[in-house]
Amino acid sequence: MTFTTETTSQNGRSTAVPARRRAVFPFTAIVGQEEMKLALLLNIIDPKIGGVMIMGDRGTGKSTTIRALADLLPEIDVVADDPFNSHPNDIELMGDTVRQMIDQGADVPVVKKKVMMVDLPLGATEDRVCGTIDIEKALSEGVKAFEPGLLAKANRGILYVDEVNLLDDHLVDVLLDSAASGWNTVEREGISIRHPARFVLVGSGNPEEGELRPQLLDRFGMHAEIRTVKEPALRVQIVEQRTEFDQDPMPFLEKYEPQQKDLQKQIVDAQERLKQIAIDYDLRVKISQMCSELDVDGLRGDIVTNRAAKALAALEGRTEVTVDEIRRIAPLCLRHRLRKDPMESIDSGYKVEKVFDQVFGME
Repeated sequence: MTFTTETTSQNGRSTAVPARRRAVFPFTAIVGQEEMKLALLLNIIDPKIGGVMIMGDRGTGKSTTIRALADLLPEIDVVADDPFNSHPNDIELMGDTVRQMIDQGADVPVVKKKVMMVDLPLGATEDRVCGTIDIEKALSEGVKAFEPGLLAKANRGILYVDEVNLLDDHLVDVLLDSAASGWNTVEREGISIRHPARFVLVGSGNPEEGELRPQLLDRFGMHAEIRTVKEPALRVQIVEQRTEFDQDPMPFLEKYEPQQKDLQKQIVDAQERLKQIAIDYDLRVKISQMCSELDVDGLRGDIVTNRAAKALAALEGRTEVTVDEIRRIAPLCLRHRLRKDPMESIDSGYKVEKVFDQVFGME
């Protein structure tokens, strides 16, 4: 496993210097939880899917999987010493200062940086999340003195909120608004500052500790349900792998490096292929018919299902969406959008599959 830190050479490009950083359990070594892994990968390929809500038992590897995914991703080009991880070329992913420098023809130093995985603590305040404006400095010096928050740090990365169902509803609203728009706006005393905040939002929680309000749950692109592994042989395999990694991480990481590199290349290729993916008109009509028959409010379910099906086709190297992709992602995209009936015991994912079979003639 190669560990690097970022440095900037005189020509503005980065050079890699070997360094030590904390070993992270490899994504490709994680056993089971296929639904969660697929939902995360599809959101990395197309962040506009809108994030993932992971609900399930405690101790099922939610945090481990998300950290492993962030570590797997290739390094990205960022503007050196920029608090927003600004992209050196994409205007939608750069802060105002960097954009002004580029408009003026100034040389912008660029470095390579690992994709950020920002953990949002449960007791975080709105100022800590969004950032604060120093009014005194702004008035006395005439500059927009801004102290960036966690949303700035998460730009072009992953923002992980554990126990999101216990987070204040207003804060969840702020996170979802930023994730959807790709921008964070802070306003105070007539001063307004805006910066890019394009990130993959991942929330997790235990349903025993309370559900997220339906209005907020609907705004997560996908919903993955995970359960404790029941099969004894698989449980033993998980325990043995974790023990082997904890005792001596380096040989374990080296063993999985070929699989890690293969998956990393697969993700990069899928991101490049995504724009070319086509989805037949008849399939789009059937997706909307399925959403209609499930009585899904609004059109967010239709949009996310189309996006996720395209991302899955891109991940698997195809250029056209088939019925199989739609079948695999439909429960992930729609189960959390169904109206809850307290008297009904049927699993929402099973209900989606049943309607899918009827609409697509799979019965």
